[in-house]
Amino acid sequence: MKFSTDKHEKYVVIKLDENKFTNDNTPALKSEFILLNTEGFRNIVLDLSEVAECNDSQDLSCLLVGDRLCKSADGIFVVCGVRENVAQIIKMSNIHQSVTFVNKLDEATDLIFMEEIEKELRGSVDKG
Repeated sequence: MKFSTDKHEKYVVIKLDENKFTNDNTPALKSEFILLNTEGFRNIVLDLSEVAECNDSQDLSCLLVGDRLCKSADGIFVVCGVRENVAQIIKMSNIHQSVTFVNKLDEATDLIFMEEIEKELRGSVDKG
């Protein structure tokens, strides 16, 4: 499975460099989510802009793994760059009801920064 990882202070971006999302490449993606989570990354962005094809909603279950890991670490999992073919399968599988989707990478990073600021503000209110 080909993907690139771009680590930042508050989040990490994983860009899937594959044309197809299949059950052949999803185990590696799940492993990467787990690895990043154990490294302390609680905010993960998955960029699917290169992915044009997904034939089975079962393959998308790894998105739920990423979402669950981030939520348990008090973070957020965001998927961006979903093409129309993949979006239809996401809708049919109801994954969009659990996982956060945005159109572009900059929207995903904005969302993460807004969440982080909100947590900091809540933290300072709780302490004060």
